[in-house]
Amino acid sequence: MKILITGSNGLLGQKLVHLLKNDPEVDLIATARGENRLNDKAGYTYHSMDISNLTEVLSVFEIEKPDAVIHTAAMTHVDQCEDDKEGCLKLNVEAVSYIIAACSTYNCHLTHLSTDFIFDGSKGPLSEDEIAKPVSFYGESKLRAEQMIQASTVPHAILRTVLVYGVAENMSRSNIVLWAKGALEKGDPIKVVDDQFRTPTLAEDLAQGCSLAAKQKAQGVYNISGADFFSIIDMVREIARFWNLDEGLINPVSSSTLNQRAQRPPKTGFIIDKAIQELGYKPHSFKEGLALVDRQIVEESAK
Repeated sequence: MKILITGSNGLLGQKLVHLLKNDPEVDLIATARGENRLNDKAGYTYHSMDISNLTEVLSVFEIEKPDAVIHTAAMTHVDQCEDDKEGCLKLNVEAVSYIIAACSTYNCHLTHLSTDFIFDGSKGPLSEDEIAKPVSFYGESKLRAEQMIQASTVPHAILRTVLVYGVAENMSRSNIVLWAKGALEKGDPIKVVDDQFRTPTLAEDLAQGCSLAAKQKAQGVYNISGADFFSIIDMVREIARFWNLDEGLINPVSSSTLNQRAQRPPKTGFIIDKAIQELGYKPHSFKEGLALVDRQIVEESAK
């Protein structure tokens, strides 16, 4: 089975390459904008592909003719999407129309990554049937992408996820686990919201969910996240306890005091029973995820 990944330089994309490149059932095609930033370039084919350029997208699909596509590339910085709505639409909506067109032309199954930010945060954890009502432009753009895919004739699975964390190579962005660990290790006091709730997702688990959906050519919407439901501040306290760091440096604040440009949904998190039962999805606990992150940090520092 030939699987093409978009956004292979990102955190999830990297985990997918590591997961699938040695899979005997998979002929892996990795794509991202610009050069391949992964250190290990064996076991897969790489193409530079800008998802916002239809000609480039169709050219790569014509060369490779994949059976399945895992579309991870997107603008995911929530405040940046609020500030640059045109850029957000280009990457999160228009580019998805190009991926749909390519999948339709070359008869590919599409696994598309979406987000808990399509919801207003009035309650959680949520099932796949919850009515979407985004409170940010990022959430709106991701919902529009979902709606375009669902209106198309392309066979597809939409995987919604929550607050992804993990370790990757040459990363331009951090995530909550690495940020909290790094700040607390330096002895820096940190402000953490106490009025937001999530089910944090280990990047390896999300990659597993993507692989399962693509290989099975699953149909419909699936929640793919961790199973542990936390307030953000309790999550950060768990991080501090895991690495024996000073919890006294963690200062609770209300979301309203942060003056973030984009609103965040207060409470989301996912019920993942459908993915477990239908796809065979098996996520790590949050503590197990932290242990894996710790091992990877130790391995990286030993290189």
